[in-house]
Amino acid sequence: MPKLYFDSKRYADLPLHYGKVPHWLAERMSKLGGAIIEAIILEYGRAEVLSRMSDPLWFQSLGCVMGMDWHSSGITTSVMGALKKALNPKFNELGIYICGGKGKYSRQTPSELIALSERTGLNGNELVKNSRLSAKVDTSAVQDGFQIYLHTFIVTKEGDWNVIQQGMNTETGMARRYHWQSAVLKSFTREPHAFIYGQNRGSILNLTDKTADDAKEGIIKLVKESPEIIMPEIRKIVMPSHHDVRAENIDLKRLGSVLALAHETQITDFESLLLLEGTGPRTIQSLALVSEVIYGTPSRFTDPARFSFAHGGKDGHPFPVPIKTYDFTIEILRQSIEKAKLGDNDKLLAIKNLSLISQMMEKDFIPNENFNKLLEQERRDSYKYGGRTVFGKAKPPKDNGQLNLFD
Repeated sequence: MPKLYFDSKRYADLPLHYGKVPHWLAERMSKLGGAIIEAIILEYGRAEVLSRMSDPLWFQSLGCVMGMDWHSSGITTSVMGALKKALNPKFNELGIYICGGKGKYSRQTPSELIALSERTGLNGNELVKNSRLSAKVDTSAVQDGFQIYLHTFIVTKEGDWNVIQQGMNTETGMARRYHWQSAVLKSFTREPHAFIYGQNRGSILNLTDKTADDAKEGIIKLVKESPEIIMPEIRKIVMPSHHDVRAENIDLKRLGSVLALAHETQITDFESLLLLEGTGPRTIQSLALVSEVIYGTPSRFTDPARFSFAHGGKDGHPFPVPIKTYDFTIEILRQSIEKAKLGDNDKLLAIKNLSLISQMMEKDFIPNENFNKLLEQERRDSYKYGGRTVFGKAKPPKDNGQLNLFD
């Protein structure tokens, strides 16, 4: 199976947010996130998981489909925490382990890696060195105004690894997430990144650039470098400061085809498609977006906010988290994975077909002006699906009215 992703170091800029993920969402994020990663391993292998985790756009899409705030810095902490809880107990089966975390947990990365190496025979000292160097490069060798406060190290049983870490700039109110991938890393001290690019916040010291070789005695030695360093094949994400999801944040043609797949009357017989009874349009909408996170190609993740239309967001944007739909999505995906392990791939194939069908429908779908109507309808119907936010449970609208999204 050919790889879909193969990139090295990328990053994302996100508004800096504080707060905790409520227990009712954290548990579901762990179950859904773990199932998504397991489905990718079944289809493509462990190396593909690391490749995707190195892509900030795919990572953001994963966080959105899991119900996190679509653009906040908290998506990094919550997604990595959820995956760590889901994947580490299944290391013997899945072969992926996550060390580290936020604050004090980031400092536990070396001891966690050594403990893992004692169990598996991996080179723990080398992994610890890689962990520390990646943090040092993004803190000291590349001085862009962001101080690292979250560090997670993902390692496979083969010894391949990723680093996902995040720094904060309290003056600008922004966080920056950095992605590393060992498969394409040739040197920590000489151009370890695919690129370094972001909003210009003044002079940047980059000791890893090849033009700094003559002056560089070590990775920590400071040397002035041009602030205009733009490396090829840039893949970045800089999220807006506004908290609500707006039409300009989404590819409406893509979102529209998913909604049409779920709601239009000429798309029938979903029970046969999924080989499950009781699967209605709202579940199809969520499953189609989850399917794309698992099976989609890189070009499908240029608008991560679209994936928040699977399970909303804990802050109510674009709408409250539909608990009933979320749980049904987890159940369907979990059942499909378990059957696939036994050689019955029909259900997992049916989920894969959802993303393929929605992509085919995009060719003929014409975006309309119903985006705001869609948001209103999702919020009005939220109570039907057990809608919930950090502020409480969704309630029925007073008029209990319905909107026609497909006029």
